[in-house]
Order: sequence, then structure tokens, then C-alpha cells
Amino acid sequence: MAKKLLLSCFLIVAATLTIDASKLSALASDRICGKWMSEKKNCIVQVYRDGNDFKAKLVWFDDSDEPTKPMEARLDIHNPSKQLRSRHLVGMNVLENLEYHPKTDSWENGMIYDAQTGRKWNSSASMTSDNVLKVTGYWHFKFIGRTMTFNRVDDADVAKFIAKN
Repeated sequence: MAKKLLLSCFLIVAATLTIDASKLSALASDRICGKWMSEKKNCIVQVYRDGNDFKAKLVWFDDSDEPTKPMEARLDIHNPSKQLRSRHLVGMNVLENLEYHPKTDSWENGMIYDAQTGRKWNSSASMTSDNVLKVTGYWHFKFIGRTMTFNRVDDADVAKFIAKN
């Protein structure tokens, strides 16, 4: 009887620890969620969870290259797929399929889309602090890729920045 009670207690504790570990992993992976401004201050993306993957959509970008055409009117004209060339850049997913890897505390196996060229690249991301995100776009090998740095911003910062620009 005592063995059964001890075994039952052990199973309850083990189940509790497993549930807590999965919650901790979800909390760690969700740190990437939020709004991020590029270090060059030329775009803002919003990273969000979609099932087990993470995506990022374009919220704002510097449209000073063609002041007569507002940002909201810009289309994905460089997309190799003719069917997608009519979609608006603002709100479009530019990063998809990132998976969190707890062992390396990084997000891997994603695809990043460069709307300026219409090309997709492999991507990964890591955080150097709660407010700094490094996103690498590469073709098969990370060491020949390009890394962009993003800083976390909140809605008030985004509104101030957009109003100023």
C-alpha cells in the first residue's frame, strides 16, 4: 500500500514538473513576440506565434524613396509569382516557419522574404537581450548570410515614430 502511495505521489510530481517545463519552454519561445524596429530605423515588423511556428508581418517601412506613393499603396511588385504582385506590403508576412529550439535558445528553419528583390532566404533568429533581436537571412549556410538587428518597440513608440516620419 505504501509503495502504491509513493508511486502515485511520484507520478503526480513528475507530471507537474513536465507541465511546468513545457510552460517554461513556451514562455521562452514567446519572448520573440512583439514589435521590432530595425537598427537602421527603416522598418518595423510584428512577430507573432502561429501554432508552433513564429511569423513576422511588416507594420511600417521607410517610403521616402518615392514620396508620391504612400506606404499603404505599395504592392509586392517584385514577387516572382504574378498572383502575389497585387498584395500590399504593409501587413504582409515577411518571415515564416521559425521554430523555437530550446537547447540553443534560438529560432531556426524559417524563411525570410525580401520584398525589394522578390527573393526568399533561409532564416534564423536569436535574442541577445529581451530588447535586441538578431535575424539572419542566408542561403543554405549561415556564415555567408546577412544579419539584421532589431530593437523592441511598444505601440506608443511605434505611433510616435510613424507620426514623426
